[in-house]
Amino acid sequence: MLCETKKNLMKNILKLTKRLVLTALFLGLLSAVELMNSPDKTLPGLGTKTLVGVIDGINIEAVVQSPSTQVTPLQIICLFEYTEGDIFLSPPALPKELNGLLHVDEALHGLITDLRKSGKFGGHSLETLLIIPPKNTIAAKKLLLVGLGNRNDFKPEMMRMVGVIGMREALRLGVTSYSHASDLKDSGIASPTADVTRYVTQGAIEAYRTQQYLQNRQASDQLTVNKFNLLSGSAYYKDSQEGMKTALSALAK
Repeated sequence: MLCETKKNLMKNILKLTKRLVLTALFLGLLSAVELMNSPDKTLPGLGTKTLVGVIDGINIEAVVQSPSTQVTPLQIICLFEYTEGDIFLSPPALPKELNGLLHVDEALHGLITDLRKSGKFGGHSLETLLIIPPKNTIAAKKLLLVGLGNRNDFKPEMMRMVGVIGMREALRLGVTSYSHASDLKDSGIASPTADVTRYVTQGAIEAYRTQQYLQNRQASDQLTVNKFNLLSGSAYYKDSQEGMKTALSALAK
């Protein structure tokens, strides 16, 4: 009788031990999943901005923001020549929640995809198209599309001319500030972020200085731009700033 009681006690202890082990494993797995799905507290949040520098009277800022929600007189986005699903298929494109091009396209009710798919905007190298967004779509008052050509031929150096085009258009429109989003990773291109932002910043300031030269020769209207925002995702914010600082350092010499 005593032996039987001991056996039953041991069985109950083993069952309880197994339950405790399984519970501990489950809680450990749940914590790991929650950690994976939680935002990285070390990354800057949406709306974070840093004044990287001031040159020729222009404030150069890095901003964590989607081009669809950036409040600005002029928003610039960049697009490659159209290939089916290029900004939708992830990978290689960034996932929907991080993809600024998708945000703009959705806010405009598919207008960007329609323009590209129909060939009305081919996305050829340095092709441009100015859009006046309808009310209650994106936050920008004007949207400039800049073509990057064939994605297989992309080189970071071409972003200098994209920077030139952006500044010239901003000055032509007479805005006091504008925002630029390269959107390369949104399109599935693993681009070197710091190089891209360096070339964009370089091109923008070079274009501004050309207009300054013309103004000094009484051959240009008044220069209106006093702020240039370069948009970035949280994960690329630090690299974006490094590229901008490198450009500003070189331009200051």
